[in-house]
Amino acid sequence: MSEIKHCCTEEGHSESRRSVLKSALGITAASVIGAVGLSLPTISYAASLSQEERDKLTPDQIVNGLKEGNKRFISGKMQQHDYLAQKQSSADGQYPAAVILSCIDSRAPAEIIFDTGIGEAFNARIAGNVANDDLLGSLEFACAAAGAKVILVMGHTACGAVRGAIDGVEMGNLTGLLDRIKPAIELTQFDGEKSGRNEKYVDAVAISNVKNTMNDIRKNSEIIKKLEKEGKVKIVGSMYHLNGGKVEFFE
Repeated sequence: MSEIKHCCTEEGHSESRRSVLKSALGITAASVIGAVGLSLPTISYAASLSQEERDKLTPDQIVNGLKEGNKRFISGKMQQHDYLAQKQSSADGQYPAAVILSCIDSRAPAEIIFDTGIGEAFNARIAGNVANDDLLGSLEFACAAAGAKVILVMGHTACGAVRGAIDGVEMGNLTGLLDRIKPAIELTQFDGEKSGRNEKYVDAVAISNVKNTMNDIRKNSEIIKKLEKEGKVKIVGSMYHLNGGKVEFFE
């Protein structure tokens, strides 16, 4: 496929972003993120992430790339991804660098929040960003089979699932899902009204829920636990703030 030309790199050159990235990768992956100013979420520009590109990145570099992508999202200076080219270049294979476990909330679309392109990150979504058996299987596939190096668990402020767990909501199959969030309630130390009406309390429980999900992944997946111990996978927690758009990272 012929290279697609662009003229909006920071230096103003009329090279394709893809060729700029290839040159940078020829030096070191660190220079991609540092000197050149590119990072994981900008890798796709006009083509999807390749196995060689993904394999050169460390888990920490991938996390830093996601942080930079979120900064672009907040500032409104997101990259101009050529999704058609990305779709075409990823048709025969995918090599995502990360897997993001997040809530189904329509206001928290991970790919947009981190300014990523097609083929850069797996996105697993479930109300309350919990890790049940099916989600764990998906994470194991993403890391052990497909080679993703980062598991990012992302909660968000004003989470309805967390509020429902606090208030003891019961509704069909949702009841069992909310039960998975309830241990976070017990883990949350908070001075003030402990109810779903208190937004600060809901957010505090949401943070505890992210941490609890991280622990559940380690406890219930020997595969991921082994990969993490070997340094091949990094598990990171985060909270997306609906007001402002910032993602707060923690381990």
